[in-house]
Amino acid sequence: MGVYFNPKNKNFLKSIRSEIYVDKTGLISYTNRCLNTRDAYICVSRPRRFGKSMALEMLAAYYSCGCDSRELFAGFQIESDETFAEHLNKYDVIYLNMQQFLIKSKKQEVTDYLEQVVIADIRKVYGEYFSEQETSLASVLEQIYAETDREFIFLVDEWDCVMRERQESEVMQKEYLDFLRVLLKDQPYVALAYMTGILPVKKYGLHSALNMFTEFSMTDQRCLEEYTGFTEDEVKELCSRFDMDFEETGSWYDGYMFTRFQHIYNPKSVVEAMKCHKLSSYWTTTEVYDALKIYIDMDFDGLRSDIVHMLGGGRVRINTGSFRNDMKNFEIKDDVLTLLVHLGYLGYDSEKEEVFIPNKEIIREFENAMRVGGWQEVMRVLKASDKLLEDTINSNAQNVADALDRAHTEVASMLAYNDENSLACAIGLAYYSARKDYVLIREFPSGKGFADIVFLPLPHTGKPAIIVELKYDKSAETAIQQIKNRQYTQVLERYSGEIVLVGVDYDKDKADKPHSCVIERCKVL
Repeated sequence: MGVYFNPKNKNFLKSIRSEIYVDKTGLISYTNRCLNTRDAYICVSRPRRFGKSMALEMLAAYYSCGCDSRELFAGFQIESDETFAEHLNKYDVIYLNMQQFLIKSKKQEVTDYLEQVVIADIRKVYGEYFSEQETSLASVLEQIYAETDREFIFLVDEWDCVMRERQESEVMQKEYLDFLRVLLKDQPYVALAYMTGILPVKKYGLHSALNMFTEFSMTDQRCLEEYTGFTEDEVKELCSRFDMDFEETGSWYDGYMFTRFQHIYNPKSVVEAMKCHKLSSYWTTTEVYDALKIYIDMDFDGLRSDIVHMLGGGRVRINTGSFRNDMKNFEIKDDVLTLLVHLGYLGYDSEKEEVFIPNKEIIREFENAMRVGGWQEVMRVLKASDKLLEDTINSNAQNVADALDRAHTEVASMLAYNDENSLACAIGLAYYSARKDYVLIREFPSGKGFADIVFLPLPHTGKPAIIVELKYDKSAETAIQQIKNRQYTQVLERYSGEIVLVGVDYDKDKADKPHSCVIERCKVL
């Protein structure tokens, strides 16, 4: 047993002994199926604090022949899998945390330092099979395999830290990728290679140096969706256990969606919220907002408009194909938006190829990033949103119309009004502060159609529900009539209380007062 070679299972033991541990051992059944197959190369990229290192510690505890982990997995999902006993603690494991190597190597080349210390670890067990002068890790493993037929499992954490922290050194990045390729690609001693990071495998031109890896990223987690974060059922169980409101928890930490699992929650934030018994920003406090500010301030055509559009509750269609999987080489705004998906600042709908701001915690991070400069017009709209919501609830239609006129004037340069969809995004931005007490839903299926915007009050807020219907060059009265004719209030039949009906029209020919508003009220018993 060593530091890098056949590590102990103490880190996984700490996880399962923690106050909150969500069973993700089902991942092992997938990696077992990949052992010694063409699918044995797995690269999983997720945002920071989404459980990547914990998954590697679990895999190390399961596979490493340097420990006995049978009791650790007792009662967990993997114990009932038919492959559980077959592979339990049967492999030589090489565990590499690239972040640590990057820090410890100092002036020495990171790969040289890695080979030096890992070979020293391996020598304690297999030193008789290679010479004292051997400095190539790949050569050492080749010689061991030739003499013993022993296969190795590689677990690589923070694989992309060189790409993220040495962005200016293309030479260093290429040398590092070449090292990984020589160490892993087409090597008979590799039983499994599982890498984790924030970014997918780096591309040079149209190709990847590590093209043998199957990638599981935030744009496509494939069959590993449920291991990306917490699922809806897992969060429901935690909310019940810790007496927390499930719907309100979702408004804070839900929003990462995939093909099968449409609701994936930020695991770091959910755990902290349960332990503190308070819904707040936890994940975003692990990194300063300056990182987000750098990217949203980039001067790509239409990027700022897209950010405003999403702040208003809208979605933006993107093409993720041009992204080169690094944090430096951006050619179009889609590259920046794709990076924000991988960093966890945006959710991604792969079916519609659209991005959006996933939840209240991330919205606050965008607000923090914009507050320090360059977004003054948007910040004025956000600050005015408290009064707008108050006037809406109090049925002060004229004040609402005037406030929307002012909001339109502020953001006109970034968000042009050309249809009801653009109008809806602007309205969503103007009602920004409502998200403290409401869940905002665009195009909500209700009655005989889709309501443009519905504000569903969170439990215990005492606020009325709000249905907003928008018209472009028609009339606010027409919007109200549509709410009634299409029975939009039926969708709130389980809601007991008052509903505020808001009809808004934008008339582009009225330059001084383009917005008109009508507000009515009804009750659901």
